[in-house]
Amino acid sequence: MNKLNRFNTADGLQLQPIDIGHKDYIGIISADTAFWALLKKDQISRLLNNSSLLRKYQRKKEVFNEEIKTLREDLKPSAVYFNPTDRCNLNCSYCYIPKSLRKNGKHMSSRRLLEALKILRRYFRDNLPDGHKPEGSGLASDRPQGHGLASFGQKSQKPQIVFHGAELLLNKKAVFSAIDKFGRDFRFGIQTNGTLLNFQDIEFLKSRRISIGLSLDGPLPSVADRLRRNWSGRGVSKKVIGSMDMLRGYDNYSVICTVTKENMAFQAEMVEFLHRMEVPTCMLNPVRCTLPGSRKHKPLDSDIAKQYLRALERAYQLYQKTGRKLVVANFANVLIGIIAPLARRLMCDISPCGGGRCFFAVSSRGDMFPCSEFIGIKKFKGGNIFKDNIRNILETAPFKSVKERRIENIEPCRRCAIRHFCGAPCPAEAYEMNGAIETKGAFCELYVEQVCYALRLIAESRENAYLWDGWDKDAFTTFKMVEF
Repeated sequence: MNKLNRFNTADGLQLQPIDIGHKDYIGIISADTAFWALLKKDQISRLLNNSSLLRKYQRKKEVFNEEIKTLREDLKPSAVYFNPTDRCNLNCSYCYIPKSLRKNGKHMSSRRLLEALKILRRYFRDNLPDGHKPEGSGLASDRPQGHGLASFGQKSQKPQIVFHGAELLLNKKAVFSAIDKFGRDFRFGIQTNGTLLNFQDIEFLKSRRISIGLSLDGPLPSVADRLRRNWSGRGVSKKVIGSMDMLRGYDNYSVICTVTKENMAFQAEMVEFLHRMEVPTCMLNPVRCTLPGSRKHKPLDSDIAKQYLRALERAYQLYQKTGRKLVVANFANVLIGIIAPLARRLMCDISPCGGGRCFFAVSSRGDMFPCSEFIGIKKFKGGNIFKDNIRNILETAPFKSVKERRIENIEPCRRCAIRHFCGAPCPAEAYEMNGAIETKGAFCELYVEQVCYALRLIAESRENAYLWDGWDKDAFTTFKMVEF
């Protein structure tokens, strides 16, 4: 027998079986290439004694290797998380930005913000493929490209600037001026706590098709206000819900719910509430444990996973009942990372993550970090956008430490079958919790349960109910084998 026709030997197909919790199916995964298949449990012996799968895999092996290499090594930054202020009007106890910065930090002046965007426009003109350059460069193109965060399976798009925080609307005049002056050059988004938005603000943002993200941690004030309060200790959820009411019908907005042990049991109810409010997309994000204050709010993996899957099932039931989706984007990204790896929209669930590779962060002082999660950790400052060349900053030791963080060097992740569907996020969290960047993240079991749940959905042909409409418009099938 040819060595290539044996499983798990020499250059043959390396397959690891995993129990996905399905009554009929088991998963098999080639961890190195993220190749996977679903197999009837009574067919395992047939697989081991049949070489047709191996032969077909060998013919496509280089394609799989190239896809995973592109995802992990060949991307260029095409997005920036930009903090136009350090300050926040809230004092959420789990925030990853240090309290001193949020209370006493500075705003970036409008003049400096416009200067920074000019620098970024020049950088993207010089470094992105033609189809992704700012339009002001005169080099924009409509043809699809194979590089950049937002390009996989999509038409060419301009680079993206996401105004982030702290609370960006404390510096609203500068931010809105920048959006007006650079609308031809960038796609803009904002992530706000939603307490400072008024009708005029929302009309301004909607008229320019700005992506809007709000934050709300529960379906009721008694839940949502437990950890999200202003500096006087008062909850703010009613103001956020008021902003959601004004955004009803706008298809380019989302709500982030940070999941802690305090609100974990209400995830399914949160899905019901957001669906009732006609929110198109949400994220149920487990709390980042970057700073010590947030760790006391961390739920147990097993507990959050149980409630998280209950919420996902509720989203499916609501879709079946009403025909209207509420996409839970962080799960949808895991699911699409299995079905079509190059169609991912978020780059946290891969190793190396997107920090410094697909995006970077700029602070209110112009300091550059691989990701906004690192703002406040001085060791990871790579330079300053006003003083240093961006390309040089991207090659500094702080950036390289994040870009070169590979799951193959992390225990026990390097042996895990689902390592390329997870990526052991987040490096900032791992560094602050464990003292080293090449250590696993805080929610290992949650990712295992998400992947197994995703594979169960695929086995039952339910996956499309959890994904964005049109996700597969420009996708293509690399490998398909119904039986062997």
